[in-house]
Amino acid sequence: MNRYPWWKYTILGVALLVGLLYTLPNFYGEAPAVQLSAGKSTVKVDSASVARVQQVLQDAKITADFVQFDGNSVRARFADPDTQLKAKDAISRAFNPDATDPRYIVALNLVSRSPEWMAKLHALPMYLGLDLRGGVHFLMQVDMRAALKQQVDNYGSEARNALREKRIRFAGITREPNGLTVNVPDAASAGPARDLLADRLPSMQWAVETTASGSTEGARVTGRLSPKAVNDIGTQALLQNIETLHKRVNELGVAEPVIQQQGLDRVVVQLPGVQDTARAKDIIGRTATLQFRLVETDSAAAAETVPQRMAVGETVPRTVGLKRDVIATGEQLKKASAIIDKDQRPAVSVTLDDVAGRSMRNATRENLGKPMAIVLYEKGKGEAISVATIQGEFGTDFQITGNFTPQETADMALLTRAGALAAPMEIIEERTIGPSLGAENITKGFESVTYGFIAIAVFMCSYYLLFGVFSTVALAFNLLCLVAVLSMLQATLTLPGIAAIALSLGMAIDANVLINERVREELRGGALPQAAIHAGYEKAWGTILDSNVTTLIAGVSLLAFGSGPVRGFAVVHCLGILTSMFSAVLFSRGLVNLWYGRQKRLKSVSIGQVWRPDGGTAVVPSEADEVKA
Repeated sequence: MNRYPWWKYTILGVALLVGLLYTLPNFYGEAPAVQLSAGKSTVKVDSASVARVQQVLQDAKITADFVQFDGNSVRARFADPDTQLKAKDAISRAFNPDATDPRYIVALNLVSRSPEWMAKLHALPMYLGLDLRGGVHFLMQVDMRAALKQQVDNYGSEARNALREKRIRFAGITREPNGLTVNVPDAASAGPARDLLADRLPSMQWAVETTASGSTEGARVTGRLSPKAVNDIGTQALLQNIETLHKRVNELGVAEPVIQQQGLDRVVVQLPGVQDTARAKDIIGRTATLQFRLVETDSAAAAETVPQRMAVGETVPRTVGLKRDVIATGEQLKKASAIIDKDQRPAVSVTLDDVAGRSMRNATRENLGKPMAIVLYEKGKGEAISVATIQGEFGTDFQITGNFTPQETADMALLTRAGALAAPMEIIEERTIGPSLGAENITKGFESVTYGFIAIAVFMCSYYLLFGVFSTVALAFNLLCLVAVLSMLQATLTLPGIAAIALSLGMAIDANVLINERVREELRGGALPQAAIHAGYEKAWGTILDSNVTTLIAGVSLLAFGSGPVRGFAVVHCLGILTSMFSAVLFSRGLVNLWYGRQKRLKSVSIGQVWRPDGGTAVVPSEADEVKA
């Protein structure tokens, strides 16, 4: 009746071992480290970089706990933060001799002290939020002049298209820092051009200027940004950058980030629980503006010349000239995803919006057999990542191929999905920050869980005796499973999360109280011990399920509609409900069955005093008494 088959004990044993394995890394703590990764697509960091980093540290007389290559970057771990800062300076000087054009990203980081064999099994500690462990702090400044220039360039393209659409003759458009100048052949064309541009581009103040001699031969229409327009462009660029940073951080999977405006042109970014800070710095710091432009074969007539990405094995750098008109930009991408093309090469599949699709279709139809370049602008510098000959007409859907690695296509897809920054941003301050609540509050948070567990254990053992011991062991198993699941999911634990853990302990023990009282009720009614144990677990299950499901609904609501610390609480709360149902019912019954299930003539169970309704002690019949009768 109260026996588990061997496979159930096997499942419980495996769950116990897995829980121990994935919980242990959280007790080793973390150490300061420096991470080296590539800052440009043409730079590679591989296992050979480990020896170079070791040599740099040796020359600087800096001792590292270890230096290892993790697949995309090199990490060096140190004993204390002072050594970490010295190592960062030494590695930066060695790998980036030209500080104005850094080729590598050297970032501060924190790595686990857990053994290497655990890391190979992906047994990693859970992340801690800014209020417990800290994270990475960036102060970024928006280049407002670049924002104005980019907006003026967009206005220039719109003005050119509008004039061509209405067949108004013009000799050329000159872009200036605060506006445009449209040269027209005569004063008769100036009026219609001014009226059209004033209607299409109302953010600019348009006027007609004739030549100095007052001749009708030659005139120009000037458009200047109003002070309000300049202010609006700056504000919009800042807000768009903040929104883009939110999207990029979400793509990185960072929990509970802080991204907020500071002053007129600065943004504070705090990433809690981040371990790969180098990639985070690279992703959020990129301007990553994509442009599709036709190639100008005549270098003298090219509007701009950019370097072309070198293929594998190439050693001589090449450049490519570009025409002025932009066919489409990254802002017009509706979808981007990393794929493997039909030739088994990494590629990016993109979908343009309708406006860009029409522009692309017209450009490819009119320029068959001519080369087109896809240019990636990062921090104001362009690079032709792909140059190909137009073989046929295409519109909204196509693929970007080139000399990409799978990681590069994943990063490019991520950046295009998240959107381009409205203006370049420079990281002017970077640091890892400590716990905002202090070590004392962290200690108190964990002590609250420990003391709560001890108090529950003392009560259960004194009130329910051996069944209380079973409940306490099941409660410890529940805590073990909860921490292990959080570690496997690489969740970010915050102070509200610790509160949810403490709450889950009370909820988990509540299920055991229901079971124990049900067993007592059966014994009070005259049931035999084995039958009372079986009936107690069976009858309590429905009540436990109902109470946990209703609580889970509340937790899911917090998870769906909450944000920040509320979500952190809700995640741990929901996971705690699931692990408590598993531990309080299956694991505790496994212990009871292991202890009592094999006793054929069970005389009594150690579950404390069984009181009758009239206040007396019930006489619990034993199975031996039944045999005698």
